[in-house]
Amino acid sequence: MTTGKEVLQSFEEKMKKAIEVFNDEIKTIRTGRANPEVFKRVRVECYGSNLSLSEVAGITAPDGRSFMIQPFDKTNLKAVEQAIVNSDLGFNPSNDGQVIRIIIPALSEDRRKDLVKQVNKIAEDKGRLPVRNLRRDANDQIKKLKGTVSEDELKRFHDDLEKVTTKYIAQVDELAQKKEKELQTI
Repeated sequence: MTTGKEVLQSFEEKMKKAIEVFNDEIKTIRTGRANPEVFKRVRVECYGSNLSLSEVAGITAPDGRSFMIQPFDKTNLKAVEQAIVNSDLGFNPSNDGQVIRIIIPALSEDRRKDLVKQVNKIAEDKGRLPVRNLRRDANDQIKKLKGTVSEDELKRFHDDLEKVTTKYIAQVDELAQKKEKELQTI
């Protein structure tokens, strides 16, 4: 039989994973600096499959304002270029027959606002919402302990759960604010 402490420990481990997923997700939002993480969600149609860009090409950032993407197989050059064009990154790749080069354009004020909205949506969908869902599940597990532990212990478990939830929601908010600031200062 699980105890309240075990429920809280399990909940906290799941919270850490949810925060990691959220953090990985906001890393894919491009800022004005070259960061290969922005290509994490780009999918390339080749070999009859839908593969991630990193599976079919090497991605480097030779300087802070550009990318060089070199397909492992030159026959995929056009497919890689098309996948980048079709992504929501706003890049305009140039292909020299061997590699794809991308110069990172400066972000317009409108694009910055759109990206901030995107960060806030991801914060809600991939950060706060999973935390709240996990809290609900943990609350349900704690309620099942009624009768096996005292009312004071149940209340303490619920209070501890709320403290942990507040802590992780604050982490989501902090990461989102950091990304917003990063978007506004470039």
